[in-house]
Amino acid sequence: MSSVLNTVSSLRLSRIYTSNSNSNNNNHLRVPTHSFSTPASVSFTRRRLTVRAADTDTNEVKSKAPDKAPAGGGSSFNQLLGIKGAAQETNKWKIRLQLTKPVTWPPLVWGVVCGAAASGNFHWNLEDVAKSILCMIMSGPCLTGYTQTLNDWYDREIDAINEPYRPIPSGAISENEVITQIWLLLLGGLGIAALLDVWAGHDFPNIFYLALGGSLLSYIYSAPPLKLKQNGWIGNFALGASYISLPWWAGQALFGTITPDIIVLTLLYSIAGLGIAIVNDFKSIEGDKALGLQSLPVAFGPETAKWICVGAIDITQISVAGYLLGAGKPYYALTLLALIVPQVVFQFQYFLKDPVKYDVKYQASAQPFLVLGLLVTALATSH
Repeated sequence: MSSVLNTVSSLRLSRIYTSNSNSNNNNHLRVPTHSFSTPASVSFTRRRLTVRAADTDTNEVKSKAPDKAPAGGGSSFNQLLGIKGAAQETNKWKIRLQLTKPVTWPPLVWGVVCGAAASGNFHWNLEDVAKSILCMIMSGPCLTGYTQTLNDWYDREIDAINEPYRPIPSGAISENEVITQIWLLLLGGLGIAALLDVWAGHDFPNIFYLALGGSLLSYIYSAPPLKLKQNGWIGNFALGASYISLPWWAGQALFGTITPDIIVLTLLYSIAGLGIAIVNDFKSIEGDKALGLQSLPVAFGPETAKWICVGAIDITQISVAGYLLGAGKPYYALTLLALIVPQVVFQFQYFLKDPVKYDVKYQASAQPFLVLGLLVTALATSH
């Protein structure tokens, strides 16, 4: 499918180039009108000839759609973080890092911090710090990297429409290399989880089963036949729980025990995670529609979906503040409410104006206050 799109795009661009060229170049750049009715093999041959005449490298055209490529060649920094606007890269290790999307690791790392704080048993000594760092590596680079690589693998057809210059649809990394990376990250994460259980002296391997359950959730989120992400509500809540609840539980299990009230509170916070996940759906509307995925921007339209998004984020945090107030923690509740205010300001300043144009700027501005609120809640529950 990606190759066909590239073929048509290349022919279309060549025709445009022809019409804008001077008369001296017309004989070299004109695309024969009957090429669309000839067999595929002939079309591809003519495509290559046409592209060479237009001074465009054949491999470049194959790996990305020119009308969708990042402006100005993209950013190397964005490439390393795994976010849109990334530069095209040939170094395999940089491509592997890009697939793990390091920009998505901090929420998981922060979740471990919150869980450790909520346990009330974390101490600033070498052993506890080392345990925490290992748990962060498990949650971030290993299991989040596994999740992101797996998701990109099963999203390769959507990315061929929305972001055809990404590593997998562009052919920058092979199928076997991607699958090998998925398995290595998964097994590495599960191995670290088992080690942490032994280190913590658990009779029952709590952390290992949390890691295993989270990995299974990641799989059914991305892969058919269930593919939870096909449903905007279920998929985004599963994603929110993976980013907030699971790393919190892992951090708390490492230093203490997971209590029923913590489970309820973190799952409630996962509704805010649902809202955060919706932010990323706006840039994929075109591909989601083409493949029949019912993301919330597709199901409700962008205008309604952006209000669902901010409502899920804000109402959840206000509800948690109310819970803390009812639990006799007024100072923590007021601090959490104060952290909601700048988030609302940035929602009106960026996200509600244009959720596609300002998605990165909004998340960079507002999310630090949300994650600080998570820590405030964790500290409140530890006392």
